[in-house]
Amino acid sequence: MENKANTMAVLVAAVVVMGLLVQGTTTHPCGNTFFSALVQLIPCRASVAPFSPIPPNEACCTAIRVLGQPCLCVLVNGPISGVDRSMAMQLPEKCSVNFEPCELVKKKE
Repeated sequence: MENKANTMAVLVAAVVVMGLLVQGTTTHPCGNTFFSALVQLIPCRASVAPFSPIPPNEACCTAIRVLGQPCLCVLVNGPISGVDRSMAMQLPEKCSVNFEPCELVKKKE
């Protein structure tokens, strides 16, 4: 239980930092801030963790519908750790949302 709390605390801290870094962007497909879009996707966390067998719940699917395809693509290609990007790309299909597929941006190593 303590490990789960630590993981969630690290996730929230990372989200806050990323939100502050991106907040200055005025024209963003995710609305006013990257941070607010990430917060909306918290219900999807269990579904996109590496090797997770958990399907998206209704709160996750609602967030996917509200955010839309452009925002989801930005989030999937963004600096989010602990997310299986290929699983995140499957969320629209699993939620019965008809989005065009996102192009994954290759990360430089």
